[in-house]
Amino acid sequence: MRVLGSITNRIFLASALLAMLSIGAAVFFVSARMTRETEAELQRDLTEAATLVDEQRRTQSDYVARTARLIADLPKFKAVVEIGDRPTLAPIAVDYQQQAGADLLIVSGRRGETLAAAGNREALIEPIRDERHALEGTAAPVFLAHARGVLEVVSVPVTLGIERPDILGFLSIGILLDEARANQFKSLTGADIAFAMDGTVRASTLGPGAAPALATVLTSPHPTRLVIGGVEYVARAQPLGTLSGAADPAAIILRSRSERMRTLGSIQAALGAIALGATLLAIVVSYAVARTITRPLATITDHMRQVAVTGDLTRKIATKRRGGWDDDDAHMLATTFNTLTDSIARFQREAGQRERLSSLGRLSTVIAHEVRNPLMIIKGALRTLDRNGTSAADIRDAAKDIDEEIDRLNSLVNDVLDVARPIRFDPAPTDVNAVCRDAAAAAAAGDGHATVTLELAPALPDLIIDSERLRTVLINLLTNAQNAVEPPKDAPARAARAAPAVRLITQRLGERRVSITIRDNGPGIAEDVLPRIFDPYFTTRRAGTGLGLAIAKNIVEGMGGAIAVTTKPGDGTDFRVELGDAPRNHSV
Repeated sequence: MRVLGSITNRIFLASALLAMLSIGAAVFFVSARMTRETEAELQRDLTEAATLVDEQRRTQSDYVARTARLIADLPKFKAVVEIGDRPTLAPIAVDYQQQAGADLLIVSGRRGETLAAAGNREALIEPIRDERHALEGTAAPVFLAHARGVLEVVSVPVTLGIERPDILGFLSIGILLDEARANQFKSLTGADIAFAMDGTVRASTLGPGAAPALATVLTSPHPTRLVIGGVEYVARAQPLGTLSGAADPAAIILRSRSERMRTLGSIQAALGAIALGATLLAIVVSYAVARTITRPLATITDHMRQVAVTGDLTRKIATKRRGGWDDDDAHMLATTFNTLTDSIARFQREAGQRERLSSLGRLSTVIAHEVRNPLMIIKGALRTLDRNGTSAADIRDAAKDIDEEIDRLNSLVNDVLDVARPIRFDPAPTDVNAVCRDAAAAAAAGDGHATVTLELAPALPDLIIDSERLRTVLINLLTNAQNAVEPPKDAPARAARAAPAVRLITQRLGERRVSITIRDNGPGIAEDVLPRIFDPYFTTRRAGTGLGLAIAKNIVEGMGGAIAVTTKPGDGTDFRVELGDAPRNHSV
């Protein structure tokens, strides 16, 4: 995957992925923990509500039992029950029923006949007696199924005497666990309540329509989830008596799970939004951090690439700190690279100096070949002058030969010295285009040379260089280009080729850097010759000394520039010189 080929992308993706996984794991853990806690709290609330319902019902049952005993022990009440006077007992029953707050009050005789009844007419039933409990004085509640709920009845005996009590009759007080009673319990516990008996839900705060769904809770010993009216509840059955079968009386307590989950959902949505925001922020910060690391590295890499292409070791990476986001490692790398290029440039200069010194060892060959011939010509001319009867014309010819050979020897000595000794420069602000025009005019001054075409870029910066040394380099390169495009005297087919052309091109490379290209359409340079063209004393021309390109290279590199050559056999050659500001008072 090329997307991972960049260190920026790798750092960015790794940081963003780590942030996303961390935030996602944290949100998942918190959400899961909150869900478990919500479920546990719901179960605790359900248990607490069931306990409250049971305690409230027992308190109510105890109150009814105590009230029944108090009424049964009243002398007035016992006297009326003993004589069985129904007209007298009827208003008393109504009064006691209202005072007790009961739904039903029934007075029966010793044989079980009803003497008086008061309360909800729909709740009238035959008195329920448990003589064993009555005789023991432990009035136990009895539950009866009713159309509107579950009727809880407490029966106590009406007795006369203490040691051997005589049962005069029974007093039964009943409380109807209906929808109204369920709503009272709901206001107390905050949970929905239903009452069931014989496997049927008979009263509920959720209405009659919820009865079929609630009936399923009676058969489960554990809390049950169910949906009523689109709302999810958690419900459990709380037995009202001592037994816990499906047909026995029970209260069903319900807590809304949907309401809890809705609150939890809001919290989870908020967590999700926070996680998304944190993830986006982490991505932005990761990208920014990646850029702070890779931007300086990209600058350094680009600079290295330019140095590799141009070979210009004078280019420096800016190491000035721009703020707290700069990377110390990148700064150290840039400083180290600048130091390395300085060292390499110094080694190159030293190597060049050593090469020039070692080339003096080859000077004997040049002297043997280049100096001996002029000396022989001078010696022959002097012999001519030494002969008697030499004419004035012979003397002039001899003097001319001696002068030409002395100039030739002097030029040879100067070239050798330029290669062997350090070259001193005098940098000054220079108009590069003006130097190019002057060099082209000087190179074209001779007869038979190809015309130089100028293609000069406008608005080049004035570089701090040695203009005279640059002019020497350009004349040398232009002369070589002109010689390369001259047709051989023994090759008439050359006329069929394109007209000889030499072009001098300038181009701006940066704020303080330019390039000068000298291009010809000659035959090019052979592949086996190309690596040696800058070696001193190497030449392919019979009349050449092999010092011109070596001197040009020394001058360009001494001014902090670079010279390179590209050629293609049959299509010509390009010599490219790149220059910036040269160091002042420098020699090479």
